[in-house]
Amino acid sequence: MLTSLTALRQRVLALLGAISMYRLVLFSLATLALIAAGLSFADLVAPTAVELLATFVVLAVVISVVDAAAQRILRLPWRIESSLVTALILLFVLQPSVELRGLAAVALAGVVASLSKYLIAWRGRHILNPAAFGAAVVTIVGSFLPVDAVGTYSSWWIGTPAMAVPVAVLGLFVLWRTEKVRIVLVFLLLAVGVSVVRQAVQAQAVGLDFAVTDAVWLALAQSPYLFLGAFMLSEPLTLPPRRWQQFSVAALVGVLAGWPIAIGGLFTLGQERALLLGNLLAFAFAVRGSVRLVLEKRQFVTPTAQELTFRTKSRLRFVAGQYLELDVPHHRPDARGTRREFSIVSAPADLPTLRIAYKDGDQKHPSSYKRALAAAQPGTVLAVTGIWGDFVLPRGDSPVLMVAAGIGVTPFVSQLRQLHATGVERDVVLVYVAADAAELAFRDELAETCARVIVFTRDKPADLPAHWTWAQGARLDAQSLEHHVADVSARHAFISGPPRLIADLAPALQKARSLTTDAFAGY
Repeated sequence: MLTSLTALRQRVLALLGAISMYRLVLFSLATLALIAAGLSFADLVAPTAVELLATFVVLAVVISVVDAAAQRILRLPWRIESSLVTALILLFVLQPSVELRGLAAVALAGVVASLSKYLIAWRGRHILNPAAFGAAVVTIVGSFLPVDAVGTYSSWWIGTPAMAVPVAVLGLFVLWRTEKVRIVLVFLLLAVGVSVVRQAVQAQAVGLDFAVTDAVWLALAQSPYLFLGAFMLSEPLTLPPRRWQQFSVAALVGVLAGWPIAIGGLFTLGQERALLLGNLLAFAFAVRGSVRLVLEKRQFVTPTAQELTFRTKSRLRFVAGQYLELDVPHHRPDARGTRREFSIVSAPADLPTLRIAYKDGDQKHPSSYKRALAAAQPGTVLAVTGIWGDFVLPRGDSPVLMVAAGIGVTPFVSQLRQLHATGVERDVVLVYVAADAAELAFRDELAETCARVIVFTRDKPADLPAHWTWAQGARLDAQSLEHHVADVSARHAFISGPPRLIADLAPALQKARSLTTDAFAGY
């Protein structure tokens, strides 16, 4: 059952991988705005279509102008998508208006949100969710003003039954693409659970009847928890790198959002303020920042795969098996954007040298990102906008099975090189699947680690090292895997490669002690 779910998840990820995470979020938010505008004509959402349009226009213009000015001063590429995403999130959080004072307050929230990306930042990375910070500042400031002077506030009108299904469906696409479904589920379970307890306590205090089902419905369909989790908590730039850290942040935000804490009787510590505290916890877990890389050389490691070698310009830390996000600004980016994720080939012991590899070669219609990356020459400076991932070896000395599909071997090269560099001996079997022998990358480096390698290719590779075995042209399936790795049930299995191939191979690993996947969602 678990293996079937893994296969399904990878097939969906393969479809979603055709569009960048950032653009998927933008399209999803824009779709929600259109749905809300349509529902407004039936009075199913509080704001009117005119209020939504006016508020969005003000937010989009103000945030785009501030972003463009700041990025020009800092000599950064202008990211219109980032501006529009922030504007759309604020549209759903703030109370829309057509009145002058309301639009002025909305504009102030947009300015604060945009400036926070650059002023509340660490080494080029913003610490706080910009939309949450802008909404929080305007709401807190408004709490000290007379009621008739308040132009807008964080109403979270998106938390209404009519919008619950669209938010849940589109949010699921985003979470599936970012692989944050479990993180947000933890947040929702705690937020809803704490909210139900809060409602029970409040009902008992005033002598009202209490029904658990009604309380759950109120927490899910008539609160902003779904939107907060799917489109704000899940933002990769404000999450820590490791999964257990992300669960901790989700738990904190869930508890604080589920039971807002009153501060001085003026405002509550809920919703966006809860998220901001979660952002601070994430920052405490990992003081992250943009790291500059200088391209030193590029070379083909197979006829269709290139390796890029960089020198880090500042301190960088990672665990073997993790991946980085590389920003390659270029004109007219396509739907897949200017950032992409790459597993790190080099080991932590190799720093300050850092290497990545990617599939290149014979693609007829490469993405604009890949064309820009291919045009980068030695001396080009690029930015790593983050390092994430839990595709790391388990602690201890338990046996490990690595299954690599094509260029998916990259995280395993890093792990095996690190084991070899640190003198750690471990029972590791690498099953290496490739279209043909010419596509076996990093042969010499893998051979130096003395790991046992089983090669699945159509043709027999020449001059195989003594501890390498060719599978005689067999296709990798459950039977052939058990034939070559008889103790698969005792091993922790790791599989890396394109999502569709991972989905095909997952059933072959159903007997493994555990299964961890690392999907390449497309470049």
